[in-house]
Amino acid sequence: MGLRKWIRLLPVLGALLGASHAFAQSSPDDLKHLTLDQLMNIEVTSVSKQPEPFMKAPAAIQVITQEDIRRSGASSLPEALRLADNLEVAQKNSSAWAISARGFNTDLSNKLLVLIDGRTVYTPLFSGVFWDRQDYLLEDIDHIEVISGPGGTLWGANAVNGVINIVTKSAKDSQGLYAEAGGGSQLRAVTGIRYGGSLGRSADYRVYGRFFDRSHEVLPNGNAAMDSWRSGQGGFRIDAGAKREDRFTLQGDFYETPQNLPTGRSAGAAGGNLLGRWSHAASDESDMKLQIYYDRTHFRDPVPQQMAGALVLAPAGTLTDDLDTVDLDFQHRFRLNGRNGIVWGLGYRFTHDTVQNAPGLAFEPPQLDQNLFNVFVQDEVRLAENVAFTLGTKVEHNDYTGFEIEPNVRLQWDMTPKQSMWSAVSRAVRSPSRVDRDERLMTPSVAPLITDLLIGGTNFKSETAIAYEMGYRAQLGSKVSASISGFYNDYNNIRSTSPSAPNPVTHLPFPYVFSNNLEGETHGFELAANYQILRWWRLHGGYDLLLENIHVKPGTVDLNNALNETADPRHQLAMRSSMDLPRNFELNAQSRWIDSFRFNNAGTPGIVPSYSELDSRLAWHATRKVELSVAGQNLLHNRHLEYVVSSPSPVEEIRRSAYGKLAIVW
Repeated sequence: MGLRKWIRLLPVLGALLGASHAFAQSSPDDLKHLTLDQLMNIEVTSVSKQPEPFMKAPAAIQVITQEDIRRSGASSLPEALRLADNLEVAQKNSSAWAISARGFNTDLSNKLLVLIDGRTVYTPLFSGVFWDRQDYLLEDIDHIEVISGPGGTLWGANAVNGVINIVTKSAKDSQGLYAEAGGGSQLRAVTGIRYGGSLGRSADYRVYGRFFDRSHEVLPNGNAAMDSWRSGQGGFRIDAGAKREDRFTLQGDFYETPQNLPTGRSAGAAGGNLLGRWSHAASDESDMKLQIYYDRTHFRDPVPQQMAGALVLAPAGTLTDDLDTVDLDFQHRFRLNGRNGIVWGLGYRFTHDTVQNAPGLAFEPPQLDQNLFNVFVQDEVRLAENVAFTLGTKVEHNDYTGFEIEPNVRLQWDMTPKQSMWSAVSRAVRSPSRVDRDERLMTPSVAPLITDLLIGGTNFKSETAIAYEMGYRAQLGSKVSASISGFYNDYNNIRSTSPSAPNPVTHLPFPYVFSNNLEGETHGFELAANYQILRWWRLHGGYDLLLENIHVKPGTVDLNNALNETADPRHQLAMRSSMDLPRNFELNAQSRWIDSFRFNNAGTPGIVPSYSELDSRLAWHATRKVELSVAGQNLLHNRHLEYVVSSPSPVEEIRRSAYGKLAIVW
């Protein structure tokens, strides 16, 4: 029924976008689409840690360009990531999102590595990403590289199911003044400003600031969820280099994001980062890079009262976390004897984590220092002019499990200059987080009968995945490009919740312990295509199939019956349309159909129903420097459900919204 409903959207798209060719006329040069040729030759670095054309990258990768982001009407990074067909993106409430690739898109989604300009943004608390803290002036993003599939050989632990690499513009490419302001129903207010200039003849800079105020979502009964939130962020970037061979970058950001909660209490986060990078290019085939960054985050999260019927297990309280991260990374690329392209590197990361525990939720020890060491090497061997074999591995050492090895082999065949096939076998690791090892869900109100309900496992191992992949990418003439990738992933030691030996006094199996009692496999394929219907009209389509079989290992137990680590639709279908209309108008629309999926409802399956939605944006370039736009999101329904978060958080539905914006470039 859901798929048929999505198909019925096609006439809606046609009615919305069906302008007559007779009315089309040229837009200014700077408003034109990138050609398919240009799209296929965009330079990406995330697959091999070296520049290569998107067409020839041997991985399941999609690129979100600055033009894609601007035309979509996205107002946040998670909204922009909906443009990648190979991701699962679901909005939980006003400020929280669930984002993953190839499954495992749960509350504690932890198998996707996210980087912003080379800075890793996951938290060691649960090895995932707090998406409400990841913000940027979207105009200053150059492009986003999204890899589905393991990237552990180059990027390390947690790059199990994918890598998102957000690349911002250089200071040289963001000169002058940019300002934007707008608002509407959900996005009540948004303002942003950036100014870039030169520091002498060999350096450029930019500074920026951004603020938004978002309204609340709604509960299933239609009442306001009262979860509105605000965020302010600012930063700078300096790029310098007296010679072409040596480039220096210094950049930093700071933010604060207070949030209201449905409970009537408030949460919030604040932090900042500073990154420095030196790169030296000895030739077109040899370069090195040294990068260091410092990141500081603080967040405050009210923990609600824990109840069992009328019994109070733990009073309400507030958990705070302060995390300091220092990361050092070195990389060297060179070509050996004409056939071997070698990239190698080493890195070190230090984290200092301090938690102020709540009465019912704690991390022991409350203060923890951790060290992560790594070294990697990868060799691309040119077997023939159009055939390359890649072999590499990363070796990491963490304080929880010691040494971890993440190898991969890839084979690429460039069938023609515009057709490429590739295959790969990889091993990736998700190392333990503080939740897995150090968490305590406590019951102080009923101690000493029951001290803890749930604790981390002191013997919790790393989760592992062996991935088998194959893909094909092609530009089929001047109007059509397409890619397809298939995968089979074999997982072991997935997190479970297991009972302890019965308490001799109460005879109850408390505390439950995080263990590694799950295993299983996933398989499926991802399809994406672009069709340049006319010079002024382009369509993009994408389809994902994901089949999961995660189960409890024989002879072991999981309290959640293998339901707690997956919350993923089997089918996803997306379509985008981009049009250049007369008199410098643009009309864009993107439609999606998300299949129903199963989630954990206290150890039994719950179902989030399938849904279809439509977003659209109309923009007018009044002059070459002024753009006026209006965007509508979730236009097909007054509200709809996308995700269900763990109890005791209430279920929230996402509302239809619209906003207008004025943008000026000077």
